[in-house]
Amino acid sequence: MPPHGRINPASKAKDFKGTIRKTVKYVGSYKIGVIAVMICAAAAAVFHIVGPKVLGKATTALSEGLMGKITGTGEIDFGYIGTILLTVLGLYGISYVFNLIQGFTMTKITQTLCYKLRKEITEKINRMPLKYFESRTYGEVLSRITNDVDTFGNGFNQSVTQLITSVTTMIGVVIMMLTISPLMTLITLLILPISLIFISIVMKKSQKYFKQQQAYLGHINGQVEENYSGHLVVKAYGKEKDVIEKFDDTNATLYESAWKSQFLSGLMMPVMQFVGNLGYVGVAISGAFLAIQGAIEIGDIQAFITYVKNFTQPMQQIAQVTNMMQSMVAAVERVFEFLEEEEEDQTTENAVSVNDVKGVVDFRHVRFGYDPEQIIIKDFNAHVEQGQQIAIVGPTGAGKTTMVKLLMRFYDVNGGSIELDGHDLKAYNRNELRSAFGMVLQDTWLFKGSIMENIRYGRLEASDEEVMAAAKSAHADHFIRTLPGGYDFELNEDATNVSAGQRQLLTIARAILADNPVLILDEATSSVDTRTEQRIQKAMDNLMKGRTSFIIAHRLSTIRGADLILVMKEGDIIEQGNHDRLMEQEGFYAELYNAQFA
Repeated sequence: MPPHGRINPASKAKDFKGTIRKTVKYVGSYKIGVIAVMICAAAAAVFHIVGPKVLGKATTALSEGLMGKITGTGEIDFGYIGTILLTVLGLYGISYVFNLIQGFTMTKITQTLCYKLRKEITEKINRMPLKYFESRTYGEVLSRITNDVDTFGNGFNQSVTQLITSVTTMIGVVIMMLTISPLMTLITLLILPISLIFISIVMKKSQKYFKQQQAYLGHINGQVEENYSGHLVVKAYGKEKDVIEKFDDTNATLYESAWKSQFLSGLMMPVMQFVGNLGYVGVAISGAFLAIQGAIEIGDIQAFITYVKNFTQPMQQIAQVTNMMQSMVAAVERVFEFLEEEEEDQTTENAVSVNDVKGVVDFRHVRFGYDPEQIIIKDFNAHVEQGQQIAIVGPTGAGKTTMVKLLMRFYDVNGGSIELDGHDLKAYNRNELRSAFGMVLQDTWLFKGSIMENIRYGRLEASDEEVMAAAKSAHADHFIRTLPGGYDFELNEDATNVSAGQRQLLTIARAILADNPVLILDEATSSVDTRTEQRIQKAMDNLMKGRTSFIIAHRLSTIRGADLILVMKEGDIIEQGNHDRLMEQEGFYAELYNAQFA
């Protein structure tokens, strides 16, 4: 791996055309609105294009009137000029109305698409396997919802209307210029191939940098989020320098790709303006020559110069659109990649109901490895009766938590089977299966909100009285009432305004409130003191009566009363039985127990 965890730079978009096709297909349900936007954008451009030529007639009338007044052969017809000006004002007014309609419609469509994408990403997250998130930072996933969706929305909103307006304007302007002077039109069109060649070169060079820029925005977000949430650990181990170096490496790559992409795209405007100015020079020379010969009127020259500007301006806008499309395609490609990631099977045909789960669990020759080539659980067998308390013990890395993940179907076994009430776990719908389990993990998870809301998360329809009763069973009621506001006390984002032990009590109260038929307690009392642990243990004993319970514990004193203790080592059960029987065997369990109480 590169130094300081630096990730290799991303190449250009994997499939630019394919992503465009996917985007067009995705927008397909809004095609009527998009077509309406295109019509309005084209109509606005057409009315805007006609204006200069009509206005040229006023200039001609004014110049002829002045000449007549000077020579004494005529007067300025202000009535005629006023009519022309009102006509031009009306044309620009209609153009503005069409622009207003297309702007409102396009914004509505874009924001609806962004809403839909964010909704689909959020729903996708709930269908994806745990292994996806264990191999990526939070920031990378968050970047899809924030940076990438916003980049797509801004790019799509501006690029579609701008592209239609620019193309319509260019075509319309060419037609209007041809009606004035084919020769001057030819001179103006000579700048087109030069511009197109330049745009194509810049697009080819800049696309890979836009893709890399979007990717590294995700990496930056992930590092900032991790460093912020883990700043206490960073400071405790004095790793500020390492963290800064790692961030600087990623930031340097982001800087490199960002300035190159922006520089290359920024070259378009000045070069296009230079090319446009060449067109002005050509028109001025040829127009003066034709006017001297009487081939065109003064007003036509004015209109033509306006059209030259209107011709080069959309070319510059197209250059800007290609810039936006580079970012948009790079962003939406990452979104589509995420939406196409492998999902968990959520439902099963003729699924078994979980309404009457008893809690009989059988592990039959279970084989599993996070990497199929490296099996860590080789041949796991166990039978658990309804209502039994099953303790799983063993050294770190023995596979205790892995067994719980398999039981919850966060992962599926590579071989053998796990059965609940005689049915393979795969016979249940995944979400319904998980609703049969209550969990208290070693790593507490609480969200920003009141204590009442956090406990009620276990069962949303529970009354306040039921929430308080669960808190009392978890021995959390006393400390809650000492907090400002009691049950209405607001936890911050990481719940750091209460202690680690208090956080654990709240998660235990949530599990008690959920009242699930099967319980999983993974080091549930690891963050509380011995006295509180004893009180919680009594509450747990009452909670676990009549429920099948799996208890993972390093403190062997907490599981002496378990009906069955499974002793794991290197992925296999090497001993099983109750506490007294295992102590009599004087095997591995006895060694662990005696080591703790030596």
